[in-house]
Amino acid sequence: MRAVVYEEFGGADVLRVVDRPEPHIGADTVVVRVAAAALNPVDAYLRAGGLQGLMDTHFPAVPGWDVAGTVVKVGLDTPEFQVGDEIIAYARKDVVQDGTLAEYVAVPVRTAAKKPAGLPFDQAAGLPLAGLTALQSIRRSGLAEGDTVLVHAAAGGVGSIAVQLAVHAGARVVGTASERNHDYLRALGAEPVAYGDGLLDAARALAPEGFDVVLDYVGGQAIETAPALLRAGGTIASITDARARDELGGQYVWVRPDTADLAHLADLAARGVIRVEVSQTFPLDQAADAYRALETGHTRGKIVVTP
Repeated sequence: MRAVVYEEFGGADVLRVVDRPEPHIGADTVVVRVAAAALNPVDAYLRAGGLQGLMDTHFPAVPGWDVAGTVVKVGLDTPEFQVGDEIIAYARKDVVQDGTLAEYVAVPVRTAAKKPAGLPFDQAAGLPLAGLTALQSIRRSGLAEGDTVLVHAAAGGVGSIAVQLAVHAGARVVGTASERNHDYLRALGAEPVAYGDGLLDAARALAPEGFDVVLDYVGGQAIETAPALLRAGGTIASITDARARDELGGQYVWVRPDTADLAHLADLAARGVIRVEVSQTFPLDQAADAYRALETGHTRGKIVVTP
């Protein structure tokens, strides 16, 4: 099979497409023919060696954790799935080596859920990591109906889904984004505010009594301004900075694969409650260009690679 690999840490230039053996199937895994694999910023961070102290990388490594595709083989004990099932997965494993940017990938069943028939493969592939991160951080924050929530990086992959989930939960949502994305946030149901020096005053003007919840998907200014923006008793959940937990008494969230959560998100997407915007699609041979586009930081929707 063809797969994207890197054999050393570095930028997108270390990526190349090679022929590799089809993946080995374990007792609790299924082999999936990849229809679409979505990129995430953490992929590039891993490739650059940014998580060496947290996760081991075995070279040559295939990047990618998000996937949508069709089951072609089942393991010895995988009653959840049959050959021919269309699935989505946050196929994160304990070691970085056999990722989803390939024609086939072995997927642990604990990371997968069935893809609804009406959900296109490219949108489905963009849902797992971003959707699970949004859902689990919202849940950990304790957000409830009637709350006022501030979502940082609200036009990003995680933030845009968090906005939609919070709106669906009955919260009032304010989202930070560059001005070019303000109409997009309004379409999702959020009130936009711009990044930069005026953020604190603009956010205070929209919520003079403070926010019940702050969701941080970007770090930096989001953490620095949180004490001034949270109401008494409010909480912050961050995926970027442990200070949210250690100094502000909130939550520091590391997303986990979860079949039930993923199935719930897939159902919401199939019913149109949440939508995944796909901005660009690249063939496998152009995976390095796909990552370069991702790493500009100017892409609003998901970037997807198709074998």
